Amino acid sequence: MKKIIKYILVVFISGSFLNSCDTTELNLTENPNILTQGDPNLLLNTIQLGYRNNVSTFNAIGGALTRIQFMGGRDYFNNYQGATMNGIWSTTYSNIFANLQEIERINADSDINYDFHVALGKIAQAHSLVILVDMIGNAAYTEALNPVEFPAPKLDDGETIYAVALSLLDEAQALLNTNPATQGATDFYYDGDSSQWIKVINTIKLKAYKTTGNVSAFNSIITGNNFISSNEDDLQFTYGTNQLQPDTRHPDYASDYTPSGANLYRSNWTMETMLMKDDPRIRYYFYRQVDGTPGALDINGDPVDPNEETLACSLVVPPQHYIDGGYTYCSVDNGYWGRSHGNDEGTPPDGFTRTASGVYPAGGRFDDNSFGEVGLGVGGGGAGIEPMLLASWVDFWRAEMAATDAERGTFMEAGMTKSIAKVQTFGALDGTADKSFEPTADEVSDYIEGIVAEYNAATGDDKENVFAEQYWIALYGGGGESWNYYRKTGFPTTVLPNWEPDPGAFPRTLLLPQNEVVTNPNLTQRTSLTTQVFWDTNPASPAFPPAN
Repeated sequence: MKKIIKYILVVFISGSFLNSCDTTELNLTENPNILTQGDPNLLLNTIQLGYRNNVSTFNAIGGALTRIQFMGGRDYFNNYQGATMNGIWSTTYSNIFANLQEIERINADSDINYDFHVALGKIAQAHSLVILVDMIGNAAYTEALNPVEFPAPKLDDGETIYAVALSLLDEAQALLNTNPATQGATDFYYDGDSSQWIKVINTIKLKAYKTTGNVSAFNSIITGNNFISSNEDDLQFTYGTNQLQPDTRHPDYASDYTPSGANLYRSNWTMETMLMKDDPRIRYYFYRQVDGTPGALDINGDPVDPNEETLACSLVVPPQHYIDGGYTYCSVDNGYWGRSHGNDEGTPPDGFTRTASGVYPAGGRFDDNSFGEVGLGVGGGGAGIEPMLLASWVDFWRAEMAATDAERGTFMEAGMTKSIAKVQTFGALDGTADKSFEPTADEVSDYIEGIVAEYNAATGDDKENVFAEQYWIALYGGGGESWNYYRKTGFPTTVLPNWEPDPGAFPRTLLLPQNEVVTNPNLTQRTSLTTQVFWDTNPASPAFPPAN
């Protein structure tokens, strides 16, 4: 860990220069992020952290849009302006693309074999390109970072970029098949194990094939049985507990476990869905600082008085669209103090009352009904993870591509089982928690069996909702794929509506990165969020998704 933190510090310093740039152009003649030209190991460190940042951005935006995480702001278009994509665009091109180019140049000119570095760079490049397409519909590749021929590079269409990404993954696998030496590089994910990275390659391919509905290609990868299929294979970035210079803690922990209390809001939809189903993961996902939320029932079933100062909406009559749908507008029972989708109220003095991020995945506190306060260093100290590609997700992908409902239910059960088992291991991070509140093996089995029975008994939309809810709960902490699933299927329809009766069309894609639009005369900014990705063949907005 000390070695990893040392490298993170180096990349943190170089990253501060990158973030200080006003614009990031695709016609860069020199990469401003390369402060250590000639050192492939440090360049690879920067690529690895940039890769994590890209996945994290996708997860955060996707999770917020689909109610897995909280989204503030009533109007979608105002929430997601052109600046939203600036960071991930910058990271992809001036970090991953340009640093990979430099490593490839060094590898070509050197007697030392840096194929391992090139392979990991291509994986990060490929996955990032797929994410860009999923978020804005297209990306730059053909004319990217080639200023002599293309001073104002155009974007390639999404289908072309997906094909490019799959080709890059093939190139990476060809390099890793030789099991190249790491040459002293620090692999933040698999400690230099090429075989694990090949599983990642095949799993990214699975993601691409399930998103585009390519059943035969998907099944071909499954038949090869060389993908992320167990929790031990999971692609995840592990955070540390260091607070300063650099801060290596999980970002949610750093935001919530402060001397002034928690700063993030948890999604009412996720908390209430898990509470009503008695989900065994709920005490790991969330830490309650109080035993009751104003306007709801406390843990003993007694009503809690509304409080205008700390939870203004607890005194508000819900709008008609919430009343008509029977949705919880403001307050969830049992002390789960969060916010509903689109709540744009100001910030009241609730830092020590709102529900904080838990021990999974943020490395916070395990909820043992202690109802204590958050603070620096408590719980797991921030030693959580950024989920990037998990085995439990792959089971849900297999369910999505299954030929029958019975097969789908089997894979859903496998995904739930893996998800719960993984989440439960995080309880050990909080050494001061009362572990008697952890669910027993029988309670876990009863929960899984109950959900499977509910799925098998349901029909139509009800069956789809059971499946989608479980998929999204398993995605908690890494919700990017929920956005893809929602745009493809429209499920679950049980999600909370926006606070605003007319929030605008649900984002099918986001706006182009404003920094690139400003500097590139070949790009014109969009005027809506209704452009559909090539794999999104559903009806146009606002009719779809139906819950919006």
